[in-house]
Amino acid sequence: MAREAALAACLEAVLGSRSSANRVFELLEPLAVREPEDIVSAARTCSRLFGALLERRELFVGPLPDQDASLAGDYSAEDKYRIWMRHRYRDCVGCLGELMGHDAFQVKELALCTLMKFVELEAQYPLIKIEWKGTLTFPCDLLKVVVDGLLPIHEDASLLISRFQEYMEYDDVRYFVMKAVTASIGQVMQKTKERPLPFYQQNVFSLISPINMPNKESEMVKFMVKQDNREELKLSKLQAHRQVFERMWLTFLKHKLPTGLYKKVLVILHDSVLPYMNEPTLMMDFLTVAYGIGGAISLLALNGLFILIHQHNLEYPDFYKKLYSLLDPSIYHVKYRARFFHLTDLFLSSSHLPAYLVAAFIKRLARLALTAPPEALLMIIPFICNLFRRHPACRVLVHRPGGPADMSEDPYVMEEEEPSQSRALESSLWEIQSLQNHYHPDVAKAAAVLNQSLSEMEDDISGLLELSAYELFDKEVKKNAVDVPLEFEQVRGLFGKKNDIFAEHFSLD
Repeated sequence: MAREAALAACLEAVLGSRSSANRVFELLEPLAVREPEDIVSAARTCSRLFGALLERRELFVGPLPDQDASLAGDYSAEDKYRIWMRHRYRDCVGCLGELMGHDAFQVKELALCTLMKFVELEAQYPLIKIEWKGTLTFPCDLLKVVVDGLLPIHEDASLLISRFQEYMEYDDVRYFVMKAVTASIGQVMQKTKERPLPFYQQNVFSLISPINMPNKESEMVKFMVKQDNREELKLSKLQAHRQVFERMWLTFLKHKLPTGLYKKVLVILHDSVLPYMNEPTLMMDFLTVAYGIGGAISLLALNGLFILIHQHNLEYPDFYKKLYSLLDPSIYHVKYRARFFHLTDLFLSSSHLPAYLVAAFIKRLARLALTAPPEALLMIIPFICNLFRRHPACRVLVHRPGGPADMSEDPYVMEEEEPSQSRALESSLWEIQSLQNHYHPDVAKAAAVLNQSLSEMEDDISGLLELSAYELFDKEVKKNAVDVPLEFEQVRGLFGKKNDIFAEHFSLD
């Protein structure tokens, strides 16, 4: 309490009389101590001091001269005071930037909020000399200090970044943050020689992934800097915002990412990034490389590739061969199963696809279905039925008298990477026939559909894509059983069989 009273008295003295200006050091010194309580008190006092000086326009405006040269130069006493106090303001900003890396979150948060208060005040009372009507007065350098503090290299700053998101609602703040992030990535990543920096890259992603870009120029109405000539400035143009947004993402994605971050980027890319780029086709290289990696990353890259192929006429050689290679036992178990099958359904919807290609997909899906869980089978069997409806030439797989009855007779080559060489059209769907004896009654019933002629109307599989084992179990539990099978034959022995050898050694009593 005594400390706060001393700081308040010092603040009053500095603001009350220029003869006490040197006492500003008493306010700055506690910013370098270790105790969070002292830092918090000093930061709040500095916020009031320099906030008042900015409002009173008592800081030097324009390019800041060197402190020693200005004191010995031909400046007036008034200018010398303003220059000297502007240097103290710069010292304060530097200390607050360092405090954004403090161990205590309370200190970090206060440093961030204080710096953003200074950004807002500098926007209203610019320290940039306005020489012509179109001069931009936004405090870009001060905002860069904030962005650098939000992107530490060796620690996770996601909590502090989430606190900062409220400021990203301002169109001009968002614009200059994107420019500052682009510059930061260029400076930091070029020193690593393409080695990933997990904490830094995750912090960048946490900062840029929630960005809500406007859809129309008329939506850009919230600016921190109130300028009469805003219509003449680039930052009031939607295309300029998209250009900066695009450059930021391209700069971020051109560096090698940790695997976990790769997946997070691909999850949001198709709906949070591509629609807001001036030229989405610039993502072609990133997505094709991701599609070639394999596993879950390839599955997630499908969304973005679909947009580029469907809306921007991207040509991807051997696309279906790669899609076919993604069909492995894991696809029925991965977290992104629903998204993968939704997109695969779209890619196989064209009636112009050759029969051998669709037959290869049907056979591989059916073969993998032999080891799939029931919730996946209830989705994949209607999926296969829909493929038969779209491609009648493939129905030979169902109606083939004397065809292979099991794997030993099957001419289909599961290991073949090229669909055209898999001999799928020479095979039959004995796998689906096997599933008609599945332990789960719903699966057996679904598989039995192929014994009858298929209706022309396709099955809607959208409600089955995200079906889970929990939902199946819950459905079974809530069923009202009408007929309950009873055991009429008295149990003999452990396993209930006559002449059971276990009955000689074990008793059920």
